Amino acid sequence: MAVFKGAGVALITPMNEDATVNYDKLEELIEEQIAGGTDAIIIVGTTGEGSTLSMEEHRHTIKMAVEFTKGRIPVVAGTGSNCTETAIQLTQEAEEDGADAALVVTPYYNKATQAGLIRHYGMIADATKLPIIMYNVPGRTGTNIAPETVAELVKTKKNIVGVKDATANMAQTSKTMYLTDGKCDLYSGEDGLVVPIMSVGGIGVISVVSNILPKEMHDMCALFLEGKVTEANAIQRRLIPMVEALFCEVNPVPVKCMMNMMGKKVGPLRAPLFDLTPEDEKRCRQALVDYKLI
Repeated sequence: MAVFKGAGVALITPMNEDATVNYDKLEELIEEQIAGGTDAIIIVGTTGEGSTLSMEEHRHTIKMAVEFTKGRIPVVAGTGSNCTETAIQLTQEAEEDGADAALVVTPYYNKATQAGLIRHYGMIADATKLPIIMYNVPGRTGTNIAPETVAELVKTKKNIVGVKDATANMAQTSKTMYLTDGKCDLYSGEDGLVVPIMSVGGIGVISVVSNILPKEMHDMCALFLEGKVTEANAIQRRLIPMVEALFCEVNPVPVKCMMNMMGKKVGPLRAPLFDLTPEDEKRCRQALVDYKLI
């Protein structure tokens, strides 16, 4: 059984003005997401600034997300690292603290070989009972998981169940599903390609847009899964200007700034990420106006 089907939110991590994690606001955001129909909470991933949280903050944020969610929808914890032992530790801690699955990004900077990726993910899988969703985002990590590598891992490790695909390479995505006989839980990592990825066997998205428009993302996926492809496509097209605004600068800079524009008071970004340029701030504000969110 898949960890989830539909739209999982790649949730931002709210901060106080001193850049400490704001757990009261985190609870509020999780309640808003559940009310909006979100199908899963993905915590301390890329959008959640997991790379600039301390190990202690990382663990506590997962623990609190599990507590706040109260089992109503799955909690998927970002537990990747460019150090295999660190990824194992983070994944084991997430399991101990009640997460339902782990989202594990490829090792960044190291530029592991495909054989190295098989060993890396295999070692993590052997160290936990949690279902593992691999995260393939070569534009950020400098490392691509080849379709053959995905197939090898899905077929040989029971708890490696799927992949979040942010390659923007539909030919590679299709080949991955071909080599895995469609037995890989495929999630779009590109908000602008959700319907196309679902058309080759995807079962949902891990979404930045869901921070802003949770109901729309949920509805788009639900319609597709119900076979209402035309209606799902209509939502996908309507969302394109919002997707473009949310990725006008590196994620999560736009989404966090836009949520503050909406009055959600999610706080600052952690360095080395900083606020939007004046030009992009204007663009993002206009997108919110166009979608009648401010």
